[in-house]
Amino acid sequence: MDPISDLDTLVAHMQPVLNPGRYAFVSSPPGLALDPSRIVASIQEPEGLSLILSEADALELGLAVAFTAAWITLTVHSDLAAVGLTAAFSRALGQAGISCNVVAGVHHDHVFVPVEQARRAMDALHALQQAAA
Repeated sequence: MDPISDLDTLVAHMQPVLNPGRYAFVSSPPGLALDPSRIVASIQEPEGLSLILSEADALELGLAVAFTAAWITLTVHSDLAAVGLTAAFSRALGQAGISCNVVAGVHHDHVFVPVEQARRAMDALHALQQAAA
């Protein structure tokens, strides 16, 4: 399927899915040897390598957890050049008082929210999708 760039279509078809588990945002210490299959996402920052791992993996490795999150995937195949999708769902979450951290993959957008607010986040995203349908 081709990626979708039309904002109305993206929102109407975003189909959020709550992935099982708890996820940790951590900063990797220099020289950490880590199996790449354990990494959900990463970004190199001037201060070091930031990682998203399962919380269990982070704790097993003795890494300090900066943020524990639930992971929601928007299953619509969004175009990386699409305009407005992140603004639309982050506004809906913000209006519900829920912070979000977003990672764009080639096929989908991934939203990390405070783990204790996961159900409310899903409700807000479903309401946004239904309003667009």
